[in-house]
Amino acid sequence: MLRILTLITGLALMGACTQTQLYEEPESLGEFKLRVNYAFADKAVQGPVSRDATPDEWTSAIQNAVDIRLGRYVGAQEYDIGISLEGYMLAPPGVPILYNPKSTAIVLVNVYDVNKKEFLAKGKQFQVLEDTTGGSALKGSGHERTKEEQMSGLALKVADRVEEWLAEEHEENGWFDRRPNLIQPLDSGVVTQNPAS
Repeated sequence: MLRILTLITGLALMGACTQTQLYEEPESLGEFKLRVNYAFADKAVQGPVSRDATPDEWTSAIQNAVDIRLGRYVGAQEYDIGISLEGYMLAPPGVPILYNPKSTAIVLVNVYDVNKKEFLAKGKQFQVLEDTTGGSALKGSGHERTKEEQMSGLALKVADRVEEWLAEEHEENGWFDRRPNLIQPLDSGVVTQNPAS
C-alpha cells in the first residue's frame, strides 16, 4: 500500500512540474496575426457525470485563453481561428484515491486565411485533459478545483494545443510564411530628388 501511495504521489508531483502555464514561450508562427477569435459551444454534449456549464461560460473561457496565447503574435498576415466545443466533462467530486475523474474537452478547430479568403483547415479535432496537480491526484479534481477553474484550465489546454499545432503546420507546410507580395517598408525616410529635374 505504501508503495502505491508513493508512486501516486511521485506521478502527481511529476504532473505538477509539467503543468500548462498561462504565459509560455511563443512558438515560431512566421507572419501569423490573429484577426478574429470565434468560439462556439451551443451544441456541446455534456458528459453524464459532468458538472453543469453554460455555452456562454465556455465561449468566454475559450476566447480568453485563445486571445492570451494567439493574440500576442504580430505578423503581417491575418488569420481567423474558430473553435467549436463538441463535448466536455467537468469532473465532479469523486472518492479520493479510488475514483478521481479528470475533466476533458473535445473541440473542432478551423483556421481561415483572411487575405486568401480560404480555409487552411476545417474541423481539426483535439481532445484535451486537465493537468494533474499533487492535490488533484490525491483528492480528485472535483474536490480540488471549482467548475470555473476546471473550465479555464481546459480552455488553456485547448489554446496551448492549437498554438502547438499551428507551429507544426508552419514548420512542415509553411502555413504562415511571408508572402512575396507584402509591401516592404522603405529603408529610409529620406527621398532623393531626381537630378534631371
